[in-house]
Amino acid sequence: MANSPTIRLRPYTPADFDSIFEIDQLCYTADVAYSREDLNEYLKFPNADCIVALDGKQIVGFCLTAHRREQGYVVTIDVLESHRRHHVGTLLLDECEKRMAADGVRIVNLETATDNEAAIAFWQKHGYRTRAVKKEYYPGGQDAFAMRKTLEPKA
Repeated sequence: MANSPTIRLRPYTPADFDSIFEIDQLCYTADVAYSREDLNEYLKFPNADCIVALDGKQIVGFCLTAHRREQGYVVTIDVLESHRRHHVGTLLLDECEKRMAADGVRIVNLETATDNEAAIAFWQKHGYRTRAVKKEYYPGGQDAFAMRKTLEPKA
């Protein structure tokens, strides 16, 4: 990969499923990564939205969100290790937040593992704040921070 990849974003299409499933498997341990069935169900949620990031023709990351009225939720944001620290996650998150705000979402929630320092720093950098600890949220008894951000009203 070049030092400065040219990343293009676009909405998910069903033809992308195998690629995003593979990325999720690479990004998380087997007990945390989504099964094919679970990932497919999240994509079918009412008001689900998934944006993929491409470097050339290769999908290198994606962000899956869902919302109901003013409440949004980041289901997952996954970026291949080779493309981390190149602002791919930031591009994905910014686009997803923009799309949620356009749909009237004002509050976005998510969970992240309490021991994932890189993820915690990423979320905090983007304005998410810890509101609670969810005990034994992940398989194996791992705790999660419940985090939240208030989106600016759409201008």
